[in-house]
Amino acid sequence: MGCTIVEKIFKNHLVRANDELKPGNIVWIKLDVRSARDFGGANVVKNFKKYYKQDKIENREKTFFTFDCQAPANTIPYANNQQVCRIFAKEQGIRVFDVNAGIGSHVLIEKGISRPGTTTVGTDSHLNIMGAVGAFGQGMGDIDVAYAMRHGATWFEIPPSIKISVSGKLQYPATAKDLTLYILKEFGSAGLLGAAVEFYGEAIDALSLHERITLSSMATEMGAIIGFIPPDKKIIDYFAPAGSVTPVYADSDAVYLKEYKLDISGLKPLVAAPPSPENVVDVSSVKNVLVDSVFIGSCTNGRFEDMKLVAEVVSGKKVREGVMAKIVPATHEVYHQMLESGILAKLFEAGFIISSQGCGGCASGQLGMTGKNEVQISTSNRNFEGKQGDGKTYLASPVVAAYSAINGYISCE
Repeated sequence: MGCTIVEKIFKNHLVRANDELKPGNIVWIKLDVRSARDFGGANVVKNFKKYYKQDKIENREKTFFTFDCQAPANTIPYANNQQVCRIFAKEQGIRVFDVNAGIGSHVLIEKGISRPGTTTVGTDSHLNIMGAVGAFGQGMGDIDVAYAMRHGATWFEIPPSIKISVSGKLQYPATAKDLTLYILKEFGSAGLLGAAVEFYGEAIDALSLHERITLSSMATEMGAIIGFIPPDKKIIDYFAPAGSVTPVYADSDAVYLKEYKLDISGLKPLVAAPPSPENVVDVSSVKNVLVDSVFIGSCTNGRFEDMKLVAEVVSGKKVREGVMAKIVPATHEVYHQMLESGILAKLFEAGFIISSQGCGGCASGQLGMTGKNEVQISTSNRNFEGKQGDGKTYLASPVVAAYSAINGYISCE
C-alpha cells in the first residue's frame, strides 16, 4: 500500500524508522525548520529557559525568529517581546528575521529555507501555508516550539488524507482567492476537519506560486491540518538556487479517506460575509453593501502579483472619498518589487495608505482594525467577530477589494 504526501514526508523524517505510517498513529518526526514569531516568541524563550535552563538549542542553523505581527512594534508589550527574542537569539546564535523582513512563513519560502519535502513548525497558526510548495508546516504552542528548538523533533498524529481534484479554469475577474472561497463554501469549516488535503486537477496545475500560497494559507479556515499542492517544475526551479530540492509526491496506490471532484468552470467572484470564512456568497448578492475601509495584504494575499492586480484596477482612479484603503506588502522583497515596478506609486496616487511589510489586518494591534459599525473588505483569511476589530469584515480577492475601494461598495467591476 502506497503513501499519501503527508505519510511520505513523515516517512522521510521518522525518528524511529520502524514506526507504522497509519492514520491515527503517533510518530516522532525530525524537524527541518523551527521558528517563533513575535507573537508567542517571548513565551517560547520563557519556556525554553524554564525547562532547559542553560542548554543550547539543537541546531541553530535550523532555528529562526520572525517578527511580523507588529512590524515595527507599536506597543510596549510587543517591543518587549521582540527584544526578549533578540537577546535570546544572540545568546544562542539564532538568526532573526526582524521587523523589516515581513511575514515569517513567506520569508522562509523566499529564502529557500522551507522547501518542498521539508518539515516546519512554529508559533504561527498558518504555517500550514507550506503546503503551497509541497512541504509540511504546522503551528504549535509555545511549550511545544521550545521543545522543538531544544530537541529538533516532535510528535504528530498521522492525519487521514483527502484528495480533491478541481477541473476548469479561472477566468478573470475570478482569482485564486475565489477558488479558495469556493472550496470553503463547498466543505465549510468541518468537511475537511483534521485531514491532510491534497489538491489536484487542471485548475490546480495552472496556479503559480502566489496563487498556491493563497489556497494553502486558508487550509486552517477549512479545518484541515494542511492543504498540499504537489510542486511542479516552476516551483522546483524557484527553490533551486537555495540548494537541493527533493519534492514529495503521493504514490499511485495511496489510500485516501475520501476523494472529491469539483468543477470551477464559470466561477464568479465571491466574498465571505461575516461572521465566518465559510459564509461564502456571490459578490452580486452583497453589491449594495457600502464599504468604509479596505485592507489588502496578509499571508493570503500579500504577494507582488496581488498588488499588481490592485494597481491594474485602480490605475488612473481614486479611492472613493470616505473609504480608508490600506495596503501591507507581505515581505521586504514584495515591497521592493512594488517600488521598482512603479506599482507603489500607482497605489499611492490612487489614495491607498501603504504600510511597512508584515502581517497587518489580522489581529488586534495591527494595521487594519475596524471600529464599531465599520464595514471592511479584507483580503485576509479570517472575519470572526472581533478578529479585525469591532466592525464587520468581508473576505474577498484583491480584485474585489480594489473595485470596492474605488466604488465605495462591494463590487467586482
